[in-house]
Amino acid sequence: MTSVDLEKLRMTGAGKAMAVLTSGGDAQGMNAAVRAVTRMGIYVGAKVFLIYEGYQGLVDGGDNIKVANWQSVSNIIQLGGTVIGSARCKAFTTREGRLSAAFNLVQRGITNLCVCGGDGSLTGANIFREEWRGLLEELKKNGRITESAAEHYKHLNIVGLVGSIDNDFCGTDMTIGADSALHRIMEVIDAITTTAQSHQRTFVLECMGRHCGYLALVSALASGADWLFIPEAPPEDGWEDHMCTRLGESRSKGSRLNIVIIAEGAQTRNGEPISSNYVKDLVVKRLGYDTRVTVLGHVQRGGTPTAFDRVLSSKMGVEAVVALLEATPETPACVISLCGNQAVRLPLMECVQMTKEVQKAMNEKRFEEAIMLRGKSFENNFNTYKLLAHQKPALSKSNFSMAILNVGAPAAGMNASVRSAVRVGLAQGHKVYSVNDGFEGLANGAVTEMNWHDVAGWTGQGGSLLGTKRTLPKTCMEKIVENIRKYNIQSMLVIGGFEAYEGVLQLVEARGQYDELCIVMCVIPATISNNVPGTDFSLGADTAVNAAMESCDKIKQSASGTKRRVFIVETMGGYCGYLATTTGIAVGADAAYIFEEPFNIHDLKINVEHLTEKMRNDIQRGLVLRNEKCHKYYTTEFIHSLYSAEGKGIFDSRMNVLGHLQQGGAPTPFDRNFGTKLGVKSVLWITDKLKETYRQGRVFANSPNTACVIGMTRKVMSYSPVTELKAQTDFEHRMPKEQWWLNLRLMLKMLAKYQTSFDEYVTGEIEHVTRRSLSIETGF
Repeated sequence: MTSVDLEKLRMTGAGKAMAVLTSGGDAQGMNAAVRAVTRMGIYVGAKVFLIYEGYQGLVDGGDNIKVANWQSVSNIIQLGGTVIGSARCKAFTTREGRLSAAFNLVQRGITNLCVCGGDGSLTGANIFREEWRGLLEELKKNGRITESAAEHYKHLNIVGLVGSIDNDFCGTDMTIGADSALHRIMEVIDAITTTAQSHQRTFVLECMGRHCGYLALVSALASGADWLFIPEAPPEDGWEDHMCTRLGESRSKGSRLNIVIIAEGAQTRNGEPISSNYVKDLVVKRLGYDTRVTVLGHVQRGGTPTAFDRVLSSKMGVEAVVALLEATPETPACVISLCGNQAVRLPLMECVQMTKEVQKAMNEKRFEEAIMLRGKSFENNFNTYKLLAHQKPALSKSNFSMAILNVGAPAAGMNASVRSAVRVGLAQGHKVYSVNDGFEGLANGAVTEMNWHDVAGWTGQGGSLLGTKRTLPKTCMEKIVENIRKYNIQSMLVIGGFEAYEGVLQLVEARGQYDELCIVMCVIPATISNNVPGTDFSLGADTAVNAAMESCDKIKQSASGTKRRVFIVETMGGYCGYLATTTGIAVGADAAYIFEEPFNIHDLKINVEHLTEKMRNDIQRGLVLRNEKCHKYYTTEFIHSLYSAEGKGIFDSRMNVLGHLQQGGAPTPFDRNFGTKLGVKSVLWITDKLKETYRQGRVFANSPNTACVIGMTRKVMSYSPVTELKAQTDFEHRMPKEQWWLNLRLMLKMLAKYQTSFDEYVTGEIEHVTRRSLSIETGF
């Protein structure tokens, strides 16, 4: 859509009325969605209503439907659950209930409805839309509305947002709340792991997921669980013997604990339920291990939403309003979904139908098909779990060798990558070396051969267990070449940030001088700055955003009950503004200063005046983020002084530098899984390249496509030659020349009440859900 069309579309909001409700089970992130829909609606000039208590409030009317203003949704982005309430409503399933709902909407002139809930809630919304004209006719016939009202409000537009912690809705990569639920589960598993190791216990953990095993599967992959039960993949007959043998093997090889993860809907192939207590009794009886059951229950629904869920909900909420503005009587009701890092629109009933197909396949015992219908990402998670959970003896030795090293600053997820790379390398029959302290360690000969159990328990550990340094190869090239020759290293997996990419580029450019460097090389981007070319996401960035977000939440809370206060917070990221921008959206910041968007004293003045106006009338506290290298002269101290001087008498200012807490901590579920998958994919790619380049008894890899950065671009895993990426790189500022996340900046400004131009907004594409679309590789 052209910029002129977008501005015209924005104008059409004036005079329209729209409402938002949350229905069914609550999910973390629903509040961020309500906030985004409300503020975006007001931004386009519409009158926005909040419907309290879900469909029940819609049926009951009265005070359950209230006009919202900008402040109605202030300071709710960090809250779990839904502040407007949710209820399961029997009345709405009846014609009489829907008649009351239609009357309540017409009374207020509402013809645009945004529903946030699961597939049941969204199906109900679609039925309501299909019956709308008939309902209005009936209301007119009964004399409850006038003929002109029936004519004026004859079309109802519906847009759905999927709020479900189970991630069980076909067509979207992630549903609102799923990432937060995974965080709750992983926090519990990490805590249980320490006590289980102390007492050499076995723990059986039961997750939610009556019909969908997503939470159990991803938790098992992220924790390296010994055994997994999910409804989509019932165990083979005789599984009891098989499982006890596996748990026994794990103990005999030195493990002090066993973790078994079970989804609440786990079943046998005959459809009989498998309970956590049955599994516990089995382990005690057969193996005699001290075994405990932990049922996580509603803990998974609770707590504050993660950064991913806040950004996802904000993005979906904004897109929902645009979809409502564009809707016509002919367009089908749509649901806003996530595809890679883009919001897309899908026909609501296509998604619901495909979601029902999964359950049908499970009921008919077509379990492999059920896994396939869950989508490629689910299938990949399952296959990766099976590949890494238990040692697979290599069928034969490959005669190939691989060295794995970490380069640059530590980033969460590095250890998960090393673990999966070591295990897949061994399963392929390769000799696998680990190198301590990056390229410097390689130059000094800090090389160790690795075994399967050397990396047990690495997935959940933060930092870099191998040790990492920023040293680049050009400072010690001769020694690196000497050790590559000495250990006969034929391939190299480099996990790290910009230095890893730059280092491999230096090695490739030195191939002409040294034959020893004609080996296969792969870079896994791992940096909190998310500044490596060739990928949309780097390992460690999600953990860093969550760490910064949690700190900002606490900083904001520290001012509650005091006088009006503005916080100036400095984030890391070098010259790259990804961390500041994403954290800004996740905490509802008033501004985020970054290097990529140059600003001057005039812009600072506008920001200060804007915030002063808001503080004078509406809000108690403000938050301004500043990327550490966004400006040479406008430092954090300068901006703090400026806000302090200009806000005198209205607010006072405080300054915070978050520093290295953004680099520490246990990796998030996203980084554990992304790291695990990248480790697997990169070693399989390296193995293919080793076979391709093996000739006359040695590996000779000198073409550009034998040294690549593995990355995620939109929703496709890509391998980009480092020599080709050189042209796309700004080496002075250590980042790619083009960055996808810059289009999130507009959303940050719109939700902070800036009257920005709408013409840069990228609208979601309309796509369809088919069996083929579900089989396409998606990110996480």
